[in-house]
Amino acid sequence: MQIQPTVSFFTLGCKLNFAETSTIGRTLMAAGFRKSNMDDGADVVIINTCSVTENANKECRSVVRKALQANPNSFIAVIGCYAQLKPEEIAEMPGVDLVLGATEKFNIVDYLTDFKKKNNTEIHSCSVEDADFFVSSYSMGDRTRTFLKVQDGCDYTCSYCTIPLARGKSRSDSLSNVVSNAREISGRGIKEIVLTGVNIGDFGTKQGAKNTIKDTDFLTLIKSLDEVEGIERFRISSIEPNLLTNDIIDFVAASKRFVPHFHIPLQSGSNKILGLMRRRYNRDLYSDRISQIKKLIPDSCIGADVIVGFPGESEEDFLETYNYLNSLEISYLHVFTYSERENTDAVLMNHIVPLHIRKERNKMLRILSEKKLRKFYTSQLGKNHEVLIEADHKSSRMHGFTRNYVKVSIPYDSSLINSLHYVSLLKLSNDELAVESEFVEERNLVQ
Repeated sequence: MQIQPTVSFFTLGCKLNFAETSTIGRTLMAAGFRKSNMDDGADVVIINTCSVTENANKECRSVVRKALQANPNSFIAVIGCYAQLKPEEIAEMPGVDLVLGATEKFNIVDYLTDFKKKNNTEIHSCSVEDADFFVSSYSMGDRTRTFLKVQDGCDYTCSYCTIPLARGKSRSDSLSNVVSNAREISGRGIKEIVLTGVNIGDFGTKQGAKNTIKDTDFLTLIKSLDEVEGIERFRISSIEPNLLTNDIIDFVAASKRFVPHFHIPLQSGSNKILGLMRRRYNRDLYSDRISQIKKLIPDSCIGADVIVGFPGESEEDFLETYNYLNSLEISYLHVFTYSERENTDAVLMNHIVPLHIRKERNKMLRILSEKKLRKFYTSQLGKNHEVLIEADHKSSRMHGFTRNYVKVSIPYDSSLINSLHYVSLLKLSNDELAVESEFVEERNLVQ
């Protein structure tokens, strides 16, 4: 009897990376590998990397060390954005055997015919211009919800961002293939799909050898997905404010399946800094998007990304951002501390903000985010909501999320996992930022 080689996965970064890791995992399972935990000393460890911040790169090094501590003979393969941007830097890490860039990561099974430790790291990389094709991906098995990749790459030239250098030009899956994947996911019993990509509002862009054409758009996509039977919820992971049209907002407000939750990157509340970042909108447009959503969907949850400490951000600029965010009807923030990235225009800018000031500003906005989230949760108390109950649990409690992304806490019962129920939101939890709830009717299953 042949012993199956084991493989473990560690994913850094965004939802898109999780979708791609899961797809690569299914390919390897089909090729005869058996999935295991990294702590168990797998024969092969695949690390899918991010390179949005310097911390992601440092975390990659930490994961390599952790894998080798579990099994010094583990074959270590590093893929993803960091692997595309800095393959030679990764190859210098002790214990790394294989580095695959943007075009080769989905062919990893071809490089694992012999996974013995190597004296010299193999690098298979390419020019990012060669990453001009789309590979369908979705996550499966790790979460109640599924991350479905609909778009990849980016044509924007934000001055701080390395993603176009790591993933190439914007390109999309076909409309028919996305719908087919959604139906396949539905057949597996998954009730929620999160649409993900680098710039999903740009859906419809087809990157060819010579040119780019448009054959559909994001609104057409979500209208088509809204008709997929079996999926109770579609969630839009993140969409640029300049691509979030009134038509999209109107559709979500009336949708059967698209939930009232938007995540809209802001990055700065200062028009001066937005200009330096080369963002494609100003504060007025962003305010208009928030106002339109709240007018049509008052109970909607709205998240925002913010970068603090960008070159040229004075104390006045930061306070402008803080006060602007404080005044907005948003529900939470994802706060990032600016970090210098090679080969970006921002790294050459003057008026660098000292690191300790960046950290102070980050802390201020994180505190503001918690206040915003508590205020939003409090506004929902006493209301009845549909909740999708997830597998995670802690201290005899388990969690789920309402359609408008309120984190709900209920007593643990494994039979409730991946089921929909109506609950009444009672009070904020004393132990965590969640809302304690009770069933409106005992285990009232949503039909």
